[in-house]
Amino acid sequence: MTPEGTTWRLLRRDALLGTITITGADFPWLHGSFAPEPAFAEVKPWFDEVLALMAAEEYDEPFDAAYGVIAQALTLESPAGPVAEFLLHVDGEEAWFRWSDEPFEP
Repeated sequence: MTPEGTTWRLLRRDALLGTITITGADFPWLHGSFAPEPAFAEVKPWFDEVLALMAAEEYDEPFDAAYGVIAQALTLESPAGPVAEFLLHVDGEEAWFRWSDEPFEP
């Protein structure tokens, strides 16, 4: 379990895009406040597209294609280091995600 107040980092290669400070959990999801860095502006449209697809209840191929861009290009680091796989949503100053040390099963 990840304790409240821990900080996770979102990276693109070596560039810090933002930090997530954990504020709560609802297994398997962690929730937190998102503090973007200036470099986040480059990838923000990716997250906006995923949120729009969720709002339209488009969860199959369109969602997978849109989120695939995020999964391929970004890294999420826990306080212990990078995680193998994650599903992250960012909406303004809020973030929620689930993660695994092992790749998700198809």
